[in-house]
Amino acid sequence: MEPYTQRVVEWIKSIPEGYVMTYGQIAALAGSPRGARQVVRILHSLSRAHRLPWHRVVNARGEIALKDGESRMKQMHFLQSEGVEVSEDGRIDLERYRFIPDRPITDFPDA
Repeated sequence: MEPYTQRVVEWIKSIPEGYVMTYGQIAALAGSPRGARQVVRILHSLSRAHRLPWHRVVNARGEIALKDGESRMKQMHFLQSEGVEVSEDGRIDLERYRFIPDRPITDFPDA
């Protein structure tokens, strides 16, 4: 696995229950501030294999980005079951639920 991909995976794994991070936030923390779309691809291709909490990642506006009805509802359900308030239109209050890590990437093994 490429180092950037590994860092993205570790940041996603670090999101605690009841919080979210944005695609761009993860990209920046992993070393590529303009890499939000790559985070999307990594989530899509590696979520199952690495048991990533994919449902804790939202867009920069705090919205669930999935358009597919079933997947969108699943993400809303997972977040709500963790205590995250999600509006009917799929919005999350980032001021309240955004996870802001207090540790550098070097705290992750193999980073």
